[in-house]
Amino acid sequence: MQVAVYSTHKFEREYLKKALSNYQLLLLETRLTLETASLAQGSQAVSIFVNDDASAPVLQKLQEVGVKYLALRSAGYNHVDLKEAGRLGIRVARVPEYSPAAIAEHTIALMLALNRKLIKAHSRVRDMNFSLDGLAGFDMSGKTAGIIGTGKIGSAVARILHGFECKILAYDPHQNEELKIKYNVQYLDCLTVCQQSDIITLHLPLTNESRYIINEECINNMKHGTMLINTSRGGLVNTKDVIKALKTGKIGFFGMDVYEEEEGLFFEDHSDDILQDDVISRLMSFQNVIITSHQAFLTHEALLKIAETTSHNLDCWEKGIPSENELQL
Repeated sequence: MQVAVYSTHKFEREYLKKALSNYQLLLLETRLTLETASLAQGSQAVSIFVNDDASAPVLQKLQEVGVKYLALRSAGYNHVDLKEAGRLGIRVARVPEYSPAAIAEHTIALMLALNRKLIKAHSRVRDMNFSLDGLAGFDMSGKTAGIIGTGKIGSAVARILHGFECKILAYDPHQNEELKIKYNVQYLDCLTVCQQSDIITLHLPLTNESRYIINEECINNMKHGTMLINTSRGGLVNTKDVIKALKTGKIGFFGMDVYEEEEGLFFEDHSDDILQDDVISRLMSFQNVIITSHQAFLTHEALLKIAETTSHNLDCWEKGIPSENELQL
């Protein structure tokens, strides 16, 4: 089977080659779009990453060139029109989990870097400035942390924050009884979690219900100087509302690994370009903001699991059996 792999990045190339060695791979650096879908000509399967476009028109084009299978190298699938895939007979499978620990640990890294002003401190030392003025942080111990979404990643974050002796609040439609028992997690409604937390971290999938769950109304109910972390999906946050709150100090720290308009920006080198996105440009101007370009997942363990699960999904299809990772169409 030939597999067209879109958005192939240098960091994952060797993992894919090894795990998918039984397949004829067409490794494409370009994103999947309506304009690039024809490159899959001759491939029975296509593999895509988080910022590829699998909307209805693109899926129709893929079906026209003979594609039967769509293997996602991600857990999220909000970039795929599942209804259209079902209509076209294109089977879709994802990587439901690769390393909750990787994303949870990156989440905590953003918290600590913001709190202890590590970027600013490092820059000072490189300039031979060893002053500590303006670098005071706060003890994590005793602070109230609000976790929005307690799936596998949110649960891993709770475990780490419990180790920091934080009081942990949570919002999730499906409460995790184990978290209540082991880490004294208290479940409340989303607004109350935001009202009472010193640190808020997001770990929800992006759905119609969760889009812009962090908005002006929610922010207005937060404590002054709240820390907000998003390593989940950019669309969970109304970024313009966050910028307003950063300007007033309502949000005291903002760490983001995902961005609603990251498509065509993240995962690419734009160092020689003029940045056209005014919103992220404004965010980059704040000293109390740290932006990483969707790298929370980026560990060797996660890359190996993504490649191996993608291979497993393809193996199932080639054998004519369904994969347990297939999405309901």
